[in-house]
Amino acid sequence: MSKKILPVTGAPASFEEAMAELAQLVTQMEAGQLPLEASVAAYQRGSELVKYCAAQLDKVDAQVKVLEGDMLKPFSDANGDEAAS
Repeated sequence: MSKKILPVTGAPASFEEAMAELAQLVTQMEAGQLPLEASVAAYQRGSELVKYCAAQLDKVDAQVKVLEGDMLKPFSDANGDEAAS
């Protein structure tokens, strides 16, 4: 008996919630037990979650840059040479 799981709609409450939902969707899709329409809906929801997570990471990255200000410097190894990026 296959379970019909409909994707959740709306914005997730947090980055962690979005990642958990995304992991669940991936597991369901990889299992290959979803009907075609549910697979398409899961893919669409997954795409929305990826965009949400990317936006959250961009926001946090910007906040870290503001907080660190001029403290951002290239890493150097023990010899004082700059590490290759």
